[in-house]
Amino acid sequence: MKRRKVDMLCVQETKWKGSKARNIKCGFKLFYHDVDGKRNGVGVILNEEYSKSVVEVMRVSDRLMNVKLEVEGMMINVISAYAPQVGCEMEEKKRFWSELDEVVDGVPRKERLVIGADFNGHEGEGNRGDE
Repeated sequence: MKRRKVDMLCVQETKWKGSKARNIKCGFKLFYHDVDGKRNGVGVILNEEYSKSVVEVMRVSDRLMNVKLEVEGMMINVISAYAPQVGCEMEEKKRFWSELDEVVDGVPRKERLVIGADFNGHEGEGNRGDE
């Protein structure tokens, strides 16, 4: 991130158990959420400047979280999401999309919204019925 001058990064499949924030190398801070540490897990990594601007962290599930920042008087919502894969139960998929809709709908129109996600999209043969 430092070499490529990336200030914000959404990560999925973090595998760190718990709901915490921790300082990591080079002045970055990781905000993360995972239930069991075995699968799923999402997080947002921010540079030092942005990590000091965090006003709220909403951990919805081990697949979805929103970190709200105030930067230069503007509110920015950074959503990290990890959609269920093809082999997951339909109920889990419906719950994920419903929760994502709720989080996005909960962001006031005057605030900025950034979504960094692994939506597990599929192209080509075998995607019939998943349009």
